[in-house]
Amino acid sequence: MKKKRALQGIRVLDVSTVIAGPTIGMLLGDFGADVIKIEHPRGDVLRETGHQKDGIGLWFKMANRNKRCITMNFSTDAGAELFKELIKSADVLIENFRTSTMERWGLGWETLKLINPGLVMVRVTGFGQTGPYKMRPGFGTVAEAFSGFAGMTGEIDGPPTLPNFGLADGIAASYGTFATMFALYYRDVQGGTGQFIDLSIYEPIFQLLGPQPLAYDQLGIIQERMGNRSLNNAPRNTYKTLDNHWVAVSTNSPSIVKRVLTLCGGEKAASDPRFQTPKGRVKFIDEVDEIVSSWIGKHKLSEVLEKFEEAEAAVGPVYNIAQIFEDPQYIARDDIVNLDDEDLGQMKMTGAFPFMSETPAEIRHAGPSKGKHNKEIFCDELSLKVEDLERLQEEGVI
Repeated sequence: MKKKRALQGIRVLDVSTVIAGPTIGMLLGDFGADVIKIEHPRGDVLRETGHQKDGIGLWFKMANRNKRCITMNFSTDAGAELFKELIKSADVLIENFRTSTMERWGLGWETLKLINPGLVMVRVTGFGQTGPYKMRPGFGTVAEAFSGFAGMTGEIDGPPTLPNFGLADGIAASYGTFATMFALYYRDVQGGTGQFIDLSIYEPIFQLLGPQPLAYDQLGIIQERMGNRSLNNAPRNTYKTLDNHWVAVSTNSPSIVKRVLTLCGGEKAASDPRFQTPKGRVKFIDEVDEIVSSWIGKHKLSEVLEKFEEAEAAVGPVYNIAQIFEDPQYIARDDIVNLDDEDLGQMKMTGAFPFMSETPAEIRHAGPSKGKHNKEIFCDELSLKVEDLERLQEEGVI
């Protein structure tokens, strides 16, 4: 018996572009929401961003999986009227235009909530809807710098380091997704109304950086770059094996520390008075790292993983994507799924997480071709005539 989808019956309009907004729509779609991706008739920029195969954007294929795709220029009067018709049956709207752009088109929150009082409107911007920077353009890279993340990331004597993927966008998408579910719960279970969600990209990653504001306020501490080390504990680093692989070691409990130091340095290292507290190990971090790196450097990756597992100590290989494809843990949990795509045929992509026992996520298809569902939505659901559809296409509205 096929299991139910957790968000079956929830309709989402996704008019956002690039990463954070579309990822919110992707996550909701993975768990069964009917997500309608609305892109400009010229096509979403994500179709041309990142790796492509035969002119098909791979990032678009993932970020817009499980969505129905239509085209619409709702900055035009005719497009705005069509958009308002779709709003009437929507539960959620996701947008990431610059602050006040939707208002300029006559489609701001104050207008849309009158059309649909139950609407949840997720507004994703670099700096939020308020404050002196609200009109600034902002992307994940800017957020990673502005939040303090880049400033504390990198080698001690090196420059601030940015991730080479959409880290801040992904974190913001997670916050946007659970905020959407909070708003729907308030509306549907507590008898409330719809509401708008003001989601900046910089604030979620700022919150995930931990108690830095508290440490600065109470102790005057500004966290500096430390490479792969940590101020909180040691050993915590990456180490090179005899056969030129890398592993990461973390020791966040006293028992794990003892096991790692016993394995790598024997009982003498494990009982060294300098290494009995996190503060002490951080103070003598060079000595601790030397014990661990020296032992790991004398063993091959397979031996390191085997010995750490036997010692019940925490270690992980530093993987690239080719190694991930071959790892039995990824394979056993179906973390990479096979799809049959209309454009590219057989493809593999990251699965849908987390796993749920009664309402599991499902990837039904990858991101569709541009305007694939125009007739289905405009004619079958909004009752436009085919000739009207053709006329609107000629006018550049859809």
